Amino acid sequence: MAATLLVVARKMIAATSTSTSLSPSHLFIIIRWASSIEVEVEPNSSSKTKQPGPEKKKKKQVVDRLSCVIDAVNDRKLPPELRGQRNAVRSETDIVNVVEQRIWHSMEEGQFENLPGKGKPLNLDINPHADPAEDTLYRILSKNKCAPEWIELNKEIRSNIAEWRQSLKKAHANKLDGKESKWNEASEALKVQIRAINDKVFRYNLIVPFGRQMFGLKWEKELDRLTE
Repeated sequence: MAATLLVVARKMIAATSTSTSLSPSHLFIIIRWASSIEVEVEPNSSSKTKQPGPEKKKKKQVVDRLSCVIDAVNDRKLPPELRGQRNAVRSETDIVNVVEQRIWHSMEEGQFENLPGKGKPLNLDINPHADPAEDTLYRILSKNKCAPEWIELNKEIRSNIAEWRQSLKKAHANKLDGKESKWNEASEALKVQIRAINDKVFRYNLIVPFGRQMFGLKWEKELDRLTE
C-alpha cells in the first residue's frame, strides 16, 4: 500500500510541475509522506485466541468459590429431605409439601396431644414473635387507646379518598349536563387534591409494615371507574 501511495505522490508531483513550480523541499516532504505511511494489518482470523492472564484466572476462581458458598447457604435453608436436591425444587410448593408431610406425621404420632396450655385461653397480651421493644410500645399505645401512626394515617387516607371520589362524581355530573366550565374548574381542584392524597400514600408506604402498602390514585383510572 505504501508503494501505491508513493506512485500516486509521484504522479501528483508530475501533474503539478507543469503548472506550478515546486521547491525541492516540497518534493522531499511529499515523497517522505508517501513512503512513511504505516500500513495497518488486520488480525488474521486464524490466529490463536489470547489466553486469559493469571489475574483473570484468579478472579474466576474467587467467583467460583463465592458461588459455591452461596449454593451451600441456600442448600442449608431447605428442609433436610430436600438438601442436595436443589435442582429438583421447582417452586415453593415442593417445600410446602414437605412441611405438610411433617405436620401430618406428627399428628399421627400424637405429638400435638397433651401440649402445655391445652384447653386454656391464649394470652394475647404478649406477642412472642414480635420485637420486645416494639411489642412494649404497642402495648403502651393500646392502654392509652392510641393506634400506631400508620393505622391512623390509613384511616385518614381512606376517608380522604371516599370524599374525593364523591366530589369527582358530582363534578362529572356537571360534565354530562354540558356544564363544561364548572367541570374544568372542579377538575383542576380535584387534581390538586389527588396530589395531596398521593403524598400521604407515599408517606404511609414508608412507615407501614411490609405487605400492607397501598397504591395511589390515578386521574385517568378514576375517570374510567365513573364510565364503567
